[in-house]
Amino acid sequence: MENQHDTLLGLGWSDWFEHRAEYRPTEAIARVAAVDRGQYLLVDPTGSFRAKLAGGCSHRRLAHELPCVGDWVHVERQPDNDFGTIHTILERRTVLRRKSVGNVVEYQMIAANVDCVVIVQSCQFDFNLKRLERYLVMVKDGGAEPCILLTKTDLAEPAVLAAQLADIQAAGVIAPVLTLSNVTQEGVDAFKRLLHPGKTYCFVGSSGVGKSTLINGLIGREMLATGAVSGTGEGRHTTVRRELICLAGGALVVDNPGMREFGVLGTENSVRDSFSGIVELATRCRYRDCSHTGEPGCAVLEAVHSGEIRREQVENYQKLHEESEFHQMSYADKRKKDRDFGKYVKSVKKNLKN
Repeated sequence: MENQHDTLLGLGWSDWFEHRAEYRPTEAIARVAAVDRGQYLLVDPTGSFRAKLAGGCSHRRLAHELPCVGDWVHVERQPDNDFGTIHTILERRTVLRRKSVGNVVEYQMIAANVDCVVIVQSCQFDFNLKRLERYLVMVKDGGAEPCILLTKTDLAEPAVLAAQLADIQAAGVIAPVLTLSNVTQEGVDAFKRLLHPGKTYCFVGSSGVGKSTLINGLIGREMLATGAVSGTGEGRHTTVRRELICLAGGALVVDNPGMREFGVLGTENSVRDSFSGIVELATRCRYRDCSHTGEPGCAVLEAVHSGEIRREQVENYQKLHEESEFHQMSYADKRKKDRDFGKYVKSVKKNLKN
């Protein structure tokens, strides 16, 4: 068993999974590299192959309980069948997830077992501190480490880039911040030094910020489709699916389609961690239930007036806090309704048998 699992180290396997994996003599362990219309591309030490879920599994699970890119799975392969059969998903060490797009109160999995999430923003047109803070909350919620990457530095004036870096620092962000240009290659070598063999890095950000171009440069060939930005500087969407790719140096990367909407769901602790400075100030407010909007003795507003923190940062904290609480309450209500309906169906079936 140990020899078999040692061969998985290059795909991101670690002692954490080793201590939790169940040995199954008729099933092997593989990692999900891509998901495409209910079929799965898996990778193991022998290469890549297609697989599908064991019969009925897809109908008994919620969307976020199905395999996603980065998952480790138990898979059974038959010599006379090109497709493997996925029976179970191993416990996830980290997750990258968001609230499902639209009004549905449910999780959507982006990737699993990611070591570092690289949050990419273009310093030309795409830089947005509020969106960056939202990404950081999402990353912290799943347990991965964040890294911030500002791209297209060749298109930004030095003073503009310096101001953006100062804004990130003033917001209390403690994640590593790097800058680079895919055109001049300035900063690319410094970024490469952050990528370690056997570790998985997921790239997130808006369309057109240079994620796929950067990954193509890391791969050394045009594997991912890229497209020029529009005349307004806005990115054109090129990545259509997430895929786990192993680089020559041994690191694993996941490109990700640009996210137009990424609501947070049940991330209150992560919101507090990301805005720890504001949370600490709030403990000094005169009133325990201070809303930080106008009450006397509000330490948060005093810090805003003195220039210690930015008003925009407080407003973003309040927005994310309220959004997280609302969606978590809605999600809990939804799950209760699902459980109640399940109990009702069981009782009906029991009465029919009787």
